[in-house]
Amino acid sequence: MKILLLEDDTLLHEIIEEFLEELKYEVISTYDGQEAYELIFEQHFDLLILDVNVPSINGFDLLKNIKENSMDIPTIFITSLHTTKDMETGFNVGADDYIRKPFHLSELKLRIDNIKRLRKIDSQEIEKINDSILYSYASKIISIKEKHTQLSKTEAKVFEYLLKHSNKAVSIEEIALNNWVYDETPTDTTIRTYIKNLRKILGKDSIINIKGIGYKFDLNT
Repeated sequence: MKILLLEDDTLLHEIIEEFLEELKYEVISTYDGQEAYELIFEQHFDLLILDVNVPSINGFDLLKNIKENSMDIPTIFITSLHTTKDMETGFNVGADDYIRKPFHLSELKLRIDNIKRLRKIDSQEIEKINDSILYSYASKIISIKEKHTQLSKTEAKVFEYLLKHSNKAVSIEEIALNNWVYDETPTDTTIRTYIKNLRKILGKDSIINIKGIGYKFDLNT
């Protein structure tokens, strides 16, 4: 699991970074909001941990900007802003969680573990999609009754993104932005081919083409 840590308090930054690395997470650190923004577009992150009052771009504006660019990365704010209004702002711009300073590191771990569970990050579980379809996040295998189909790494990324966002239509661009860094992104045609392959496995009506928008995974198939 790869985490971007944005915190401009040097001591707290070092404490959190060391703690996360002890938990075996890969941590990319920055003290500046603009640098964090650029890193998000240059690298793939599974989680953002953002302070709010940081140089260049504050944490709230940073998350708002990446959401407006169709990027959906789980995010925790860690901040000294304590009011209910501040917390409301944080959740309104798209945060998954909000921790008020000071906090215990054990609390941060609990919040990360909860996001991993809810977002299926590094998940080892088997998800029941409907009465006849199961999916293993660990092995990347779709099971339909007695038939088991192994997905490639790229097919699995596309499928898992559609599955996790099954309540909305997602564009090809959004799938690409949230799963690959710029210079590794498959072409639109390649992603459409993977979706076509997934339809062959799951049934032609399992992934609906929403004209002018993108694709939506239909859990009721």
